[in-house]
Formats: sequence, C-alpha cells, structure tokens
Amino acid sequence: ERTFITTLTKKMAEDLTDYFKEMGVKVKYMHSDIKTLERTEIIRDLRLGVFDVLVGINLLREGIDVPEVSLVAILDADKEGFLRNERGLLQT
Repeated sequence: ERTFITTLTKKMAEDLTDYFKEMGVKVKYMHSDIKTLERTEIIRDLRLGVFDVLVGINLLREGIDVPEVSLVAILDADKEGFLRNERGLLQT
C-alpha cells in the first residue's frame, strides 16, 4: 500500500518527510526543485515499493496515475491556494 501526501509548500514537504523518516517510515518528497529525470525515478521507486509514502506539492494537479497508491492525504486542504479560490471550493 502506497500513500500520497500533498502539502502547500516545498518546506512543508521537506519537513514532513524528515519527520516521517525519524518515525521509521520509508518516505521521499518531490517538488519543483527535483529534476525531471529524478522525478521519474521517484515515481518508479514508489511503484516498486522502494518506499511507501510520497510527500509533495501539486501531486494531484499533474494528472499522475499510480495504481499502487491507496491513500491520498491533503494537508491544509481548507487553505486558500489548494482547493479554494476567491469564489469557493473547487472540485478536483
């Protein structure tokens, strides 16, 4: 079973990844500072079970399809900038 965790900022993704590592969870993060080739390798490793949790920003907005993922956690989904805009809740 694999998990996506979506955060609002790069720092939040990195900090949460560090926390999970301290707890013994096999985890990696992915955001725009990660090169495209490395992102592909990260997704491959997630699918192969090298690690179980992927933390990042915009994971759900990029049309990613990973059937092995059974849980998606959206941190701070109530904050403006993720699911909300000036007018209201957006459906994704």
